[in-house]
Amino acid sequence: QVQLVESGGGLVQAGGSLRLSCVASGTILRINAMGWYRQAPGKQRELVAKITSGGNTNYVDSVEGRFIISRDNAKNMVYLQMNSLKPEDTAVYYCNADLTYYRYGYRYTADYWGQGTQVTVSS
Repeated sequence: QVQLVESGGGLVQAGGSLRLSCVASGTILRINAMGWYRQAPGKQRELVAKITSGGNTNYVDSVEGRFIISRDNAKNMVYLQMNSLKPEDTAVYYCNADLTYYRYGYRYTADYWGQGTQVTVSS
């Protein structure tokens, strides 16, 4: 069974930094794109940053220059370094992975999500 588990959320003052981590585990053959999404109360979930297996990245405009996404393919991990945090960054952050895995001798490709980690930025 495939699982994504996030860690690193918490409460921080505006201007501070946090680093989120996400590890994928299970019978994984290959992880394609990995990304971070967030959902604030009353708002839709939005893409924050994404990174391909080759290391290409893209960011939502509101975090460009403040957040950095990276990954460690050997460890099946993705990170989100968040700097110069603002109160509007407050949300539940979710890890996402597009991956190929084995089950009962067959290969499947699917999108997986973590359970989410709360990030709260106080003003």
